Amino acid sequence: MAFPLPPSVVLVFVFIASEVILCSGSNKCVARNFGHDSVVCECNSTYCDSVGLATLPPLGHYSSYLSSIAGSRLEANQGQVQVNTTGAGLRLTIVPYQKYQRIRGFGGAMTDAAAINIFSLSDGAREQLLRQYFSNEGIGYSIVRVPMASCDFSTRLYTYADKPGDYNLSSFTLAPEDMKMKIPLLQQAQAMSPNSLSLLASAWSAPAWMKTNNALTGKGSLKGQPGGKEHKTWAQYYIRFLEEYAKYNLTFWAVTTGNEPSAGYMTNYSFQALGFTPEEQRDWVAMDLGPAMHASSFPHTHILILDDNRLLLPHWARVVLSDVHAGRYIHGVAVHWYLDSLVPAEISLGVTHHLYPEYYLFGTEACAGWNPLDRGVKLGSWDRAEQYAHDIIEDLNHYMVGWTDWNLALDQTGGPNWVKNFVDSPVIVDAKLDVFYKQPSFYSMAHFSKFLWEGSQRVGVSASKETKLEFSAFIRPDDSVVLIILNRSPSEIQFEVWDPAAGYIPCTAPAHSLLTLAWNTH
Repeated sequence: MAFPLPPSVVLVFVFIASEVILCSGSNKCVARNFGHDSVVCECNSTYCDSVGLATLPPLGHYSSYLSSIAGSRLEANQGQVQVNTTGAGLRLTIVPYQKYQRIRGFGGAMTDAAAINIFSLSDGAREQLLRQYFSNEGIGYSIVRVPMASCDFSTRLYTYADKPGDYNLSSFTLAPEDMKMKIPLLQQAQAMSPNSLSLLASAWSAPAWMKTNNALTGKGSLKGQPGGKEHKTWAQYYIRFLEEYAKYNLTFWAVTTGNEPSAGYMTNYSFQALGFTPEEQRDWVAMDLGPAMHASSFPHTHILILDDNRLLLPHWARVVLSDVHAGRYIHGVAVHWYLDSLVPAEISLGVTHHLYPEYYLFGTEACAGWNPLDRGVKLGSWDRAEQYAHDIIEDLNHYMVGWTDWNLALDQTGGPNWVKNFVDSPVIVDAKLDVFYKQPSFYSMAHFSKFLWEGSQRVGVSASKETKLEFSAFIRPDDSVVLIILNRSPSEIQFEVWDPAAGYIPCTAPAHSLLTLAWNTH
């Protein structure tokens, strides 16, 4: 539901109308323009726009939700499904008997930096921010990635077992960042969520004393060989992390074998990394991590390999998953979005899926503003929202079961980040004003996360002719249909949707827009 505007917001609208506008419809965005190609929506402790529950209209009608460069933000409308064709030149046809992967979910990462920013807000604004992501009225995030100890989006370097030679992990202890920030926020998010959150743990580095370079950063891997004491201790470190979080009623759906293992083989890599070759990862899973998880209190926690860029596929998957000893412990392949432009989705994701269809593909990290040529925060960037939507649609159309954004919230510089690796986030916090800004990329995520429930299955959709539209179609567990359409072109595109089970839907995709359609079939 949309919240009523408090008097303070009305006054802002009256006196600085050049900066604040209100979008029409039920989704009232308090829009701010920071000089980029679109706007952000400003939220505070008492007000934030919301699309609400997004229930479907009766049979014979459809719902549409529009976000655009022009300022629409999940703008809700309804229309009537037609019995006859509208005569549009372009038709998108739903092909329900072509069935593909089922959706696991969408979400973001509770890094130290995200937690610091969320806690920099007042209680009311902090609750508002978490509601936007996790509540019924929010955008349906069901996945939260949690770094195990520090990463670059921390303010210091640490692990949970920094005492040298502690092979029994007797000194293992969670950090203040976990106890005072991440755990309370995860508990609050879980309390708001209508369903159990799926937590995903990734480690950036083993303790320095376990590593060949005796440092958390730079080029280094585990000492010894798989099956040796360092490798076994590193596997037990995972178990100890899961045990400590379980004490706070936070259990993990999955762990990855480690964030970006290729980084640990780069010379002078600037922040936390742990190098693995695919062969080393295969043997560590087969001999150490897999057996340790199986024998622990968490035998059903999934193990995801890679947690790195798709250009490493399908080679990485071939090495690890072709081994029966490693493969029996593994559930999926975790993929990051960086450098996606260097390798087509079909020859990386597609080939991997066709080679190993029993293992799912899952996106575990993405952010805008990481490229040195386009660095940091851009408040109101629609171009970055389009980057997200394009990548998600491409990934979903190549068998991904979900997609995880990076930091849930950052400050206006794109941090904190101890190595100054500043990037963008769907939510940017201004602690001084006690407000946060929902970026266009927040709404880009919403077009997927709010409507593609867990268990939704991708189905076929075909275009009657070549088009600049990008799209993906799904049947949800209640048999309703969702079609997501991206128009990155500078021109409006008219088309119709034909669902043989429902009828014809007349549609217009404005220039630079993202459109989600949903309807019942019976």
